[in-house]
Amino acid sequence: MESQTLTFTLERETKNTIRYAEDASGKPPAIGTLYVQKWLLGNEPPKQLIVTIADGVENS
Repeated sequence: MESQTLTFTLERETKNTIRYAEDASGKPPAIGTLYVQKWLLGNEPPKQLIVTIADGVENS
């Protein structure tokens, strides 16, 4: 599997989470909506998140 880097933009805040929407750029979304707990992001959550998806096997 080739690694994929996805960008998410802050959509809104819920009671305990920050909701991010995937910037799909004309392709079907790979994840769609991403919820992150507020305690992890702190008082000023970033407007964008970048997530890299890889197979988890290190190449040597």
